Amino acid sequence: MGYVTVRGGEKAIEAAEALFRRLHPWPSPSVLRSLEASFPLLLDRIMAEAGLWAPSLAAEALAQTAGDTYEAVLLLRAYRTTLPRLEASPPMGKEDVLLLRRISSAFKGIPGGQVLGPTLDYSLRLLGRRPPVMEVEESSPAPRTYPSVLDWLRRRGLVEEVGEEAPPRPGEPIPDLTLEPLRFPAPRALRLQALARGDTGGLLALAYSGMRSYNAHTHPTVAELGVGFGEVRIPHPLRKGTLVLGRFRLAFAEVVKHGERGYRVGFAASLGWNEVRVISGAMLDLEMDGSTHPARQEEFVLVHTDPVEASGFALHYKLPHYVTFLSNLVVQEPTEEADAEEV
Repeated sequence: MGYVTVRGGEKAIEAAEALFRRLHPWPSPSVLRSLEASFPLLLDRIMAEAGLWAPSLAAEALAQTAGDTYEAVLLLRAYRTTLPRLEASPPMGKEDVLLLRRISSAFKGIPGGQVLGPTLDYSLRLLGRRPPVMEVEESSPAPRTYPSVLDWLRRRGLVEEVGEEAPPRPGEPIPDLTLEPLRFPAPRALRLQALARGDTGGLLALAYSGMRSYNAHTHPTVAELGVGFGEVRIPHPLRKGTLVLGRFRLAFAEVVKHGERGYRVGFAASLGWNEVRVISGAMLDLEMDGSTHPARQEEFVLVHTDPVEASGFALHYKLPHYVTFLSNLVVQEPTEEADAEEV
């Protein structure tokens, strides 16, 4: 990229970092615990874009970078590459998610009913407003699982199956974006993985460009939005079945749009309770097979929404570019002969 070797700058670099740490002291363990307790959704975003579920490490990365989310994602994603892969967990479906929130804006009477769950959707947007304290009433336990809205539509022949890839067979390896490069056209598994760890703002911006009729109108509806906990399972080492290692927060969204032979479906899922990213991702998944504008082009969307690649490329312009800049000046500098010809 035209960098020059930096010599003799170690002391300046060390002094710059020391000054940064003086302005932003290294957080204490109590501060890290407070970050986990007070800003879980912010940490969810960092972990989703990094592709690693580790709340304590996400809090440390956020504090270490003084709140710079792009740097925190970079730290966490880099740390993930150092971890060994001990076991592969079996694929998890929607029916395996312990849902706390499950709604549909397309159908009022969905199977299993609507579950509003923990949300601020209908709260007043007033700074400093504290909600009234309510007593929790005893009630019957919620269902462990809920029927799928998409399966409900399929049984009624209302879904237009367009270019669906067959699911992997049991034991068949699933493509892994962290181990292989993204090629186009991308397999559906890699597309969904790229959307799952894409930059939240980038996904929203591109999805919004379609929502507001940029060259082509897109108005899908949320068929099912779910927020809850997924379980990490591995084969039990001693007996049949699986062993639960822990739980992680997740969100998923399925959006539908009228097609020629029924509803077309877009899907996205992600670590953490980040609803805007999964709705945006599902909208892009639905529209990425067209060519009318950037939000409908798979390569444009997936390449330009990687937070580490995008932020790294933007920030690298801060580094020395003396050689390339001066070479451009030399190339563009008019010669005396050219000046004479112009005269």
